[in-house]
Amino acid sequence: MKDLAQLSYFLGLEVSNTTKGIFLCQKKYAQDLLKETKVDNCKAIKVPLTPNLKLLCNTSQPLEDPNQFRRTIGKLIYLSITRPDINFVVQSF
Repeated sequence: MKDLAQLSYFLGLEVSNTTKGIFLCQKKYAQDLLKETKVDNCKAIKVPLTPNLKLLCNTSQPLEDPNQFRRTIGKLIYLSITRPDINFVVQSF
């Protein structure tokens, strides 16, 4: 085992040690995910989809790289699992 000094970043979690305790934050992970998917300059809205929108299958082109889509979904799942506030909002809609 090797001591690599004080922990500051691990598995997408930023770790801050203060006199009051240890604080965990995922701001950098979420910002990197937004930049990676090129939606970091989008405006926030209350409801991401129009209510009662009917989605149709087979109306678009297949993805060029489905692996990128799978990686993004995996990162979003990880973010929602580690953040109960995000998970609650996602499950509500």
